[in-house]
Amino acid sequence: MDKIILRALIFSFLFVAGASAQKKDKVSRYETFVYTSETIDKLIQNEYKNQQMIRFNFGALGNAALYATKGIAGGYLTSVIDIGVNAVAGLITQNANNKVKWEATVKAENSYQETLTTVEPINNFYSIPSFDGPMDPAGMNFAGIGCLRTAEGDTTFYVSCRLDQAKIFRIINHSKFELSLDTLIIDPYNCDLPNSNFDTEFSFDRRNNFQIVIEMRLISSWINELTQLQKDQELGCFVVSVPVSKDDLQDGKLRYVRTADAPAKYKIAGESFIIPRSFMGYRDAQDNYKKSWGTGDYKIEISLKQTCGVTESYRKGWRADWNQRQKADSNEDFVQRSWNTVTSQRWDEITKRWVITTLKAPAAIINSELIKELDLTSTPPKK
Repeated sequence: MDKIILRALIFSFLFVAGASAQKKDKVSRYETFVYTSETIDKLIQNEYKNQQMIRFNFGALGNAALYATKGIAGGYLTSVIDIGVNAVAGLITQNANNKVKWEATVKAENSYQETLTTVEPINNFYSIPSFDGPMDPAGMNFAGIGCLRTAEGDTTFYVSCRLDQAKIFRIINHSKFELSLDTLIIDPYNCDLPNSNFDTEFSFDRRNNFQIVIEMRLISSWINELTQLQKDQELGCFVVSVPVSKDDLQDGKLRYVRTADAPAKYKIAGESFIIPRSFMGYRDAQDNYKKSWGTGDYKIEISLKQTCGVTESYRKGWRADWNQRQKADSNEDFVQRSWNTVTSQRWDEITKRWVITTLKAPAAIINSELIKELDLTSTPPKK
């Protein structure tokens, strides 16, 4: 049986899901994952043997197999957290009439983007080092990428993308791989739209054309045999766009699981080079100098962009909505509803890894009690 290991990366993102008073107590969590599998290496070996047989039969084996294991190398990136919250009030000019102001406000609310980036490199794209070259696929165990978000113990977003095993030949022929989407859960009623300090509850009566675009990038750095450092190189990007309508929902959520041999409903565009290995020289027991290449460090950056439109019925009722907004703004200072972030770093002795936690919430509710309750007090680096 294929042994799949689900390995959580070294960070979690905690933040308040929304800015209205109704959502101030909903703390949500994003986690990204890397899937690894012991069978990937065997699949590559089998594909290599198949291609050897085909080329041998046509008398054209030559050096093609040798070239298939050569290429570029990769892995290090600094932390990037893009909150993506619009200062809606600052976009509205005082000279515009109320309807123009309302239109501009709602338009700004219809877009939200957040970027999740690992703070430390992920070790071991390959399970073993190589003594043959920087693009040796031996021991490759990377099997896919996933991202999960929960709110109050329930799943509100989940995407699982696996290595497309039907295209293993691309690793042999081009040192590249592709992903396919196998599982997807989207709860539009717990999304980040409208991106506003007012009326944060999503409604298909008011908003239409809801879409979420997921971009996944692999970034790596490496050093070659000439001690040349290649830093923060993007090796590949995968993009999947998912439109969500009310008709797609079951019990308030879009749920999709790809069945075996079924065509993909949501296709992932893009490709990535396999992660290059860094060069390292060493001396054996007889003091002979030898060459080796590492197991490949890399980082994953996931960008989640949510967009939607406005229904005609909502637009027709703009005046009542505008008056309600004006009344709410007069009762609470806008600045106090702006967003702040608090980030901490600690060492987890149980999992033996660094945990980076970021709380994102309206400034008015971030206080010392909340920071203490969520265990966001900073911890000195482990020596």
